[in-house]
Amino acid sequence: MKLLIEELVSIAPVLTDGAWGTELQARGLEPGSCPDAWNLAHPERVEDVARAYVEAGSQIILTNSFGANRIALARHGLSEKAQEINRTAVEISRRAADSRARVFASMGPCGKLLVAGEVSEPDVSLAFEEQAKALASAGADAIVIETMSDLAEAKLAVAAAAATGLPVVACMTFDSGRDHDRTMMGTTPEQAAVELNAAGADVVGANCGQGAEGYVGICRRLRAASNLPVWIKPNAGLPEIVDGLPHYRETPQSFANHAHALVEAGASFIGGCCGTTPDFIRHLAAHWRPAQ
Repeated sequence: MKLLIEELVSIAPVLTDGAWGTELQARGLEPGSCPDAWNLAHPERVEDVARAYVEAGSQIILTNSFGANRIALARHGLSEKAQEINRTAVEISRRAADSRARVFASMGPCGKLLVAGEVSEPDVSLAFEEQAKALASAGADAIVIETMSDLAEAKLAVAAAAATGLPVVACMTFDSGRDHDRTMMGTTPEQAAVELNAAGADVVGANCGQGAEGYVGICRRLRAASNLPVWIKPNAGLPEIVDGLPHYRETPQSFANHAHALVEAGASFIGGCCGTTPDFIRHLAAHWRPAQ
């Protein structure tokens, strides 16, 4: 385990941030457009999101780079701007953090299915390697692989991130199966913990897909299957679609109450995903009053 992770978990629970996509939409991002492109087009609005989480009490904030690998960016004609977008993402979050929080750079899936032959493993590896190098060179403190459903893709991302020498957090999304305890591709928490550990992750975890209450058992299973710290970022409950857009009903207070069970289940890092806001993080901070 990297020294930074050891230092952070010594004061666990460590508060991460909340959702970025819904926060950017609240600042004018059109649904279906490229959030990562805002690093270049509207850096001040992206920085506003990051700073809001720092002020709410986040000890770790992410970067607006979730979909900034060249394969995902190709949908928006932005592949050739991948390095610039990623470097700028880190620079924005570092300005917002201003030594008050660590910056963990976000890497999400490429958006194409390996199992269906839509993209090759070498191409995915190259895309993740380019992204990870750009994030590391810009000064990220660590890299977070998140919202992964395909364990094979997640392992490629972990290998690319680990090659930078930075600490690596690796998260899968568990929202499928009878008990909602498998990824879309059928991976169990135990399989994920063991294989991501072997691939080079320093922290394993889960994000998105379901609310905090649903992740308690998954958190416990991840912790039991590996000696690595566990990172959990649930949604603000399950969304309801209203006028074509997702709406999340869970309140910051109820989210914070459920988060206690996650910490008891073994989570060292706690934050939120879709539908959560700085108010959610503020409620978590009020519960634990972590050392800053």
